[in-house]
Amino acid sequence: MKSYSFILKIGCELLLCLFCIQSSMAQTALPKVYNEDINQLEQIDKAVAKAKKEGKNVICQVGGNWCPWCLIFADFITKDTTISKMIDENFVYEHVNYNPRKSEGAEKEAQAKKMLKRLNNPGRFGYPVFVVLDENGNVMHIQDSSFLEEGKGYNQEKVLRFFRNWTPTAVKE
Repeated sequence: MKSYSFILKIGCELLLCLFCIQSSMAQTALPKVYNEDINQLEQIDKAVAKAKKEGKNVICQVGGNWCPWCLIFADFITKDTTISKMIDENFVYEHVNYNPRKSEGAEKEAQAKKMLKRLNNPGRFGYPVFVVLDENGNVMHIQDSSFLEEGKGYNQEKVLRFFRNWTPTAVKE
């Protein structure tokens, strides 16, 4: 009888530990930043129109809610006030959804292919990938995110250098 109660006690403690771990993981889950329901080409066109009006460039962060590195980057630039200020002052920043799964249907798959073609096929670098557009919507640069990484996150100085090099002022100098 003692061994049964011991096993029951250990089982309950194990379940409690698993519940605590699951709860803490849920609390640290990163917010989803990609709108999966909008037309990406229209999203890009609106961003370009806004950038032209405001004298900014566009940054398209191409990826998806399925991509942990995409969400980590979005969280990183939101929490770093130096980076977020630089973005706000110089860019129209868009999270452009790309879903590599064919289960989305033929129409969404065709739309995704058009979007990638419009951005000069940046997916060859992996995700997230950053596409810098000028105020007229021309692709000026495609940035492989691996060069901005450090450990299990991103390096502030590398990210700032990337953004600094593609501000409207830097490009026009």
